[in-house]
Amino acid sequence: MTELKNHNLVDIDYKEILFEKRPTLDKDGTPVDKLFTAWIILNNPKQFNSYTTAAIKEIILAFRQANNDRSVVAVVLTGVGDKAFCTGGNTKEYAEYYSGNPQEYSQYMRLFNDMVSNILMCEKPVVCRVNGMRIGGGQEIGMACDFSVASDMARFGQAGPKHGSAAIGGATDFLPLYVGVERAMMSLTLCEPWSAHQAYYYGVITDIAPVLKVDGKFIPNPMVNIDKVTDDFGKISFGTMKTGDAMAKAKEVIAKAETDLSMLDNAVNGLIAKILHTFPNCMSKTISEVRKFKLEHWDKNKEGSREWLALNMMSEAKAGFKAFNDGPKDDREVDFILLRQLLSEGHEWNEELHHKISPQYKNLSA
Repeated sequence: MTELKNHNLVDIDYKEILFEKRPTLDKDGTPVDKLFTAWIILNNPKQFNSYTTAAIKEIILAFRQANNDRSVVAVVLTGVGDKAFCTGGNTKEYAEYYSGNPQEYSQYMRLFNDMVSNILMCEKPVVCRVNGMRIGGGQEIGMACDFSVASDMARFGQAGPKHGSAAIGGATDFLPLYVGVERAMMSLTLCEPWSAHQAYYYGVITDIAPVLKVDGKFIPNPMVNIDKVTDDFGKISFGTMKTGDAMAKAKEVIAKAETDLSMLDNAVNGLIAKILHTFPNCMSKTISEVRKFKLEHWDKNKEGSREWLALNMMSEAKAGFKAFNDGPKDDREVDFILLRQLLSEGHEWNEELHHKISPQYKNLSA
């Protein structure tokens, strides 16, 4: 038998992420001999699985390794724990290194672009296992995947305009394809998160699974309205967050519940079992054809977006990321009204403006 060639660029000892080959399960739950699922796992739970520069490099290489592995049926992209899949780029690194350094952030964004492109170029189906919040850049790399299966406690959305950035790392390219222009506009600009039920209802994700157990039984997310009810104006409120006393009671239920991700894993494995029972090349070709709709926008915009994001590190991003990183826990946003007032007066972007609008300097200027 001919010796098989190794097409990986490098052999790597992963430190920032986890890379695991797990047996692919058949429809009855039994492991299939010699076939595997590659699990690429973000491993930064203390910072809600945000990715650092080092982690991005490992994710790129992990996707290449999974892609080249002949025994891999599918790839699962997920995170450690039950709080977050990924909340995007590491804001501490942004605030302490990249803020004010557009030339450095430009190189970082080239790595980020390569990460998204490697997901979109993977020759294996890619499943995003959404084990918690999928926010900001986490939402962007999640939407680059082919399928998403989510915990019903997960939340989905963007944070850019609230923290000095724009969701042009894929979200403005991908989200309108999922939900249409108006819903995408609402999410991308207002940064109001959607529940997993809303995301499922809007067509952002493939499936949801309960993860809370009370008295040994799984229960749906108690914080959301699961029924498709309408208010006095006929507006559907399916999946929206409860308010007032209902929310308080929901939080009491959550406090008593235990978290169990087994149903989420069953849903992920069940989806991959269905993929297993298809012709691999026909599956790969179909996926690549559907991905063209994402790639058409992504490839057209990614370089211009990278350049804009780099330059933005001199102004709004510098203020926003530093406010989030350095501000008090209950005050991590700049004074947006004061900022607009100062800009309307022609105030230049300088350190004086930065100090005036930023929460971490309030006590110093008082």
